[in-house]
Amino acid sequence: MPDTAAGRPHGVVAVAGEALVDIVPAPAQGYWEFAPGGSPANVAVGLARLEVPARMLARLADDLLGRRLREHLAANGVDLSHAVAATEPSSLAIVELAGDGQASYDFRIAGTADWQWTDDELTGALDEGAAGPVVAVHSGSLALTTPPGHETLRELMATAVDIATVSYDPNFRPLLMGSPDEVLPGVHELLGLADVVKVSEEDLAWLHPGRKPGDIVGEWLELGPAVVVVTLGADGVLAGTASGLHSVLPGRPIDVVDTVGAGDSFSAALLAGLHRRGLLGAAAREDLYRIDRESLDGVLGEAVTAAAITCSRHGADPPTRAELAAAAGS
Repeated sequence: MPDTAAGRPHGVVAVAGEALVDIVPAPAQGYWEFAPGGSPANVAVGLARLEVPARMLARLADDLLGRRLREHLAANGVDLSHAVAATEPSSLAIVELAGDGQASYDFRIAGTADWQWTDDELTGALDEGAAGPVVAVHSGSLALTTPPGHETLRELMATAVDIATVSYDPNFRPLLMGSPDEVLPGVHELLGLADVVKVSEEDLAWLHPGRKPGDIVGEWLELGPAVVVVTLGADGVLAGTASGLHSVLPGRPIDVVDTVGAGDSFSAALLAGLHRRGLLGAAAREDLYRIDRESLDGVLGEAVTAAAITCSRHGADPPTRAELAAAAGS
């Protein structure tokens, strides 16, 4: 994993959105476990484990589960200086695992902490801190679609464009987001703000049934992003760039335990790879839009490896930088 930007200030990646509790089947049949989760929170932990300064913008409940979430994030080195101490209860995601380890989700989120954002709570959220300036802002999943706070987070993304790379993962949850026709205008709005977009093949099949991912990548690039990446599960990844590059990388063969958090580990490694190469931040935007093939394929390969590592173990457990480096060299 080369660092081609040695000596260049790297700065902080801010991640905005939900930090909730996953209720997951334990390896021992008949038991359930409560585990830290939420797509944005998983990305923040993944970044921190890859030694990227990560700031979590979340509303964390002051209940038993919320305190455990706060402890989990802090123990992994995530900056919580701009996290909100919320009075509402923690959100829950109930995970079902298929025989092949694929995860599906049900949720308990009515009136819970993650969605009650106000403008005042995000005042100063992107200010420079001890680890440097914010060079990227990542969000997605339920945080950008669940009222009443979703508009506040979308406004944060719009504000971030002037100072940082904007990263977006739709991470659709059909049970809670309405129909594809209802969701699509909001997706297009965010694509117009985003520099980096990661989306799963499953997400695209729900949003655009019957269409090929490669065709959608081209359409999405026309809306403004520098890079659009589609994860293909065991088949790897395909990507396109605004400069006309197209790349397809295979997956890594592994014994799948479950897929919980795999896409989030991919997003974290994708951003971490761009971070190490000095391609995050408003000042680096032109370089990101002209990313070369070696850098693109290097970043994608690291992200595929990170997702594979996560699939090889139980739950949302992203790799450290040392683990990723060891696996990438194997």
